[in-house]
Amino acid sequence: MRSIEDFRSGLDAETLETVDRLRSIAAAAHPDLVERIKWNAPSFALGEDDLITLGLERRGGVRLVLHRGARPKNPAGFAFDDPAGLARWPAVDRGVMVFNDLAAVEAAETAVGDLCARWVARVLAG
Repeated sequence: MRSIEDFRSGLDAETLETVDRLRSIAAAAHPDLVERIKWNAPSFALGEDDLITLGLERRGGVRLVLHRGARPKNPAGFAFDDPAGLARWPAVDRGVMVFNDLAAVEAAETAVGDLCARWVARVLAG
């Protein structure tokens, strides 16, 4: 199994800075989140359910995905508010944000941190 350090060692310096800042934001979303490699990228889970996953964009940049785990869950009754419109929501329980560089992360850091924390709290609430 690939480790976080293996993943990080394959990144160029600029991408590494962006990934590490997003990892820090995700980790701060809840004290019980556990970081691991899932889908070939850092993912943050509570128990068996991955809730925040990073990914590398083919054309550059880093993706942060808010979701409710690997297995689809019934979306009936699930709602989440993203008042700042930070994420693109292809489903009610899947939000995607793409950051082209560290400056983009820094510009939205507080809002992204809040969104991640509220996401984890909402998923835990059921």
